[in-house]
Amino acid sequence: MKAFSNFIILMLFLAIPISVWGQDGEDVFIRLNQAGYLEEDTKVAVVFSAKRPDGRFIIINAETAEEIYNGKLQPQNRGDWGNFKHYFKADFSEVATPGNYYLLIENPVVKSAEFGIGRDFSYKNHHEDLIGFMRQQRCGYNPFLDMVCHQRDGRSMFGPMPDSTFVDFSGGWHDAGDQLKYLITSSNATAKMLKAYELIPEKFADKVNALGQEGSNGIPDVLDEAKWGLDWIHKMHSGPGELFHQVADDRDHLGMKWPDKDSSDYGWGPNSYRVAYFATGEPQGLREYKSKATGIANLAGRSAAAMALGARIWEDFDPVFAEKCRVAAIDLYELGKRQEGFQQGNSYGAPYRYNEDTWADDMEWAAAELFINTREDIFLNDAKRYAQMANSVSWMDKEDADHYRFYPFFNIGHFVLYEHVDKDFQQKLAQYYRHGIDATLKRGQGNPFQIGVPFIWCSNNLATNLITQIILYEEMTGENQYHDFMLAQRDWLLGNNPWGTSMFMNIPEKGEYPEEVHTSIWYLTGKEVPGGLVDGPVYKSVYENLKGLSLKEDDEFAQFQTDFVVYHDDFGDYSTNEPTMDGTADAIFFMAWFAKDAENKID
Repeated sequence: MKAFSNFIILMLFLAIPISVWGQDGEDVFIRLNQAGYLEEDTKVAVVFSAKRPDGRFIIINAETAEEIYNGKLQPQNRGDWGNFKHYFKADFSEVATPGNYYLLIENPVVKSAEFGIGRDFSYKNHHEDLIGFMRQQRCGYNPFLDMVCHQRDGRSMFGPMPDSTFVDFSGGWHDAGDQLKYLITSSNATAKMLKAYELIPEKFADKVNALGQEGSNGIPDVLDEAKWGLDWIHKMHSGPGELFHQVADDRDHLGMKWPDKDSSDYGWGPNSYRVAYFATGEPQGLREYKSKATGIANLAGRSAAAMALGARIWEDFDPVFAEKCRVAAIDLYELGKRQEGFQQGNSYGAPYRYNEDTWADDMEWAAAELFINTREDIFLNDAKRYAQMANSVSWMDKEDADHYRFYPFFNIGHFVLYEHVDKDFQQKLAQYYRHGIDATLKRGQGNPFQIGVPFIWCSNNLATNLITQIILYEEMTGENQYHDFMLAQRDWLLGNNPWGTSMFMNIPEKGEYPEEVHTSIWYLTGKEVPGGLVDGPVYKSVYENLKGLSLKEDDEFAQFQTDFVVYHDDFGDYSTNEPTMDGTADAIFFMAWFAKDAENKID
């Protein structure tokens, strides 16, 4: 065995072509985290095939061609993954020396993609790529395109002023591949970036200015990006007791277009004013498709949490702006208390919208952040009351749910509140987290990849938030029984999945990642923008029932699609290959968590 191993290694090292086919022409596939592993991580690859391969694998140092580790493939339950008869786990956790490696199976000869071990060889600063993608999504001045767009946002509807009144809502972020702007997602993205910085400030660098242009400005780039969101929320909070929640609607969806030459027409001509919807807390819609709404506390609560964080953090950078955030946080929170309930997104000519129907979690988060700022018991008591209302309600114990129904996709309020309550209440908060994690753990035990999320639309956002919930659960309790399961969700997003692709654009740079993404910028410029998290795999039943889906190229992943779940790296599939602003913002924390400290951080 050893002699044959050395022969194969030598052939690979010399780049002599070797067949990746078994003796009967059956494929063998290796899936692992292409971005790499930390020294202390459990390190697992999944191997699957139609015909059983040899029962062992070896780990090779990619620089020296030296055999580092020899292990046994462990058979796994394939669950609903369908097309292949055999699934195995290759566990090489014992390999902990930093470096670049690949995994090799000898019979048939199959070589994995290269991967790194150790912070110098794996995560480095990928979270900064994600922040860069957020800059690409900017509306107003866009530093990636070096252009200004949508300066006429917007004309009001349903507000306290006459309909069609102009109110300045320029700025913010384009939501995904389209050019709509939602407070639903932008409030979450803003607050999550601020919280990521507050929890691990040493991870973030300063390489661009406030406009996103090259050159440091003394403020970490993640805060420059979060302030872009805060500034827009201030605009949407158009006056005391007032809140708008959306700019534009699905009249935007006219194909791929430059944002400064937007051909959509909202009644004032193309590339002109766009509608801005006021948050009334009641069902809305200008045509037959009406949203559901019972209040506005989801939006007001999340926005208040973002403002409370902004008030705390900007004391060190701009006390005047911090005071503006402090005042807004209180007003938004009181607005949420007056109109408890949820506001959803609005559609116009199609039935799709953000269907959020939870809100107590957002008010808990806001109350907890405001208690930290003020130390006033009213906020602590409110936070505890809302925490018990929010409980463990989430997508985690569901196999299906309406689009964005349980948004945001984990309740960070439980974590923020945890250190400010007594031990009995802490146990309650921890149990709320455990309930959801246990449900996903059970789901993950039924498939070889250990992925624990249901494949509803934007499943990658679910995986991202599950990772964060487990990390914060560990921080709260000091327990680590879910740690390996958390790593499996991370590895799934970075290549250990049936398709063998990372779900982040250009991460890792030399790996397999989404290329033909559903965005105007990629379609019109051909430029790839690192960092964007795509929607991810969906149930085949979801894919087949969405309107307007049509693959533009032959499906490179055809042999890995099943009757259960599909993913396409294809511009025509907006359901699985459209990068989202809020999913990317959610992922900044966990990517930074695994990364090295920033090289150009603020002292």
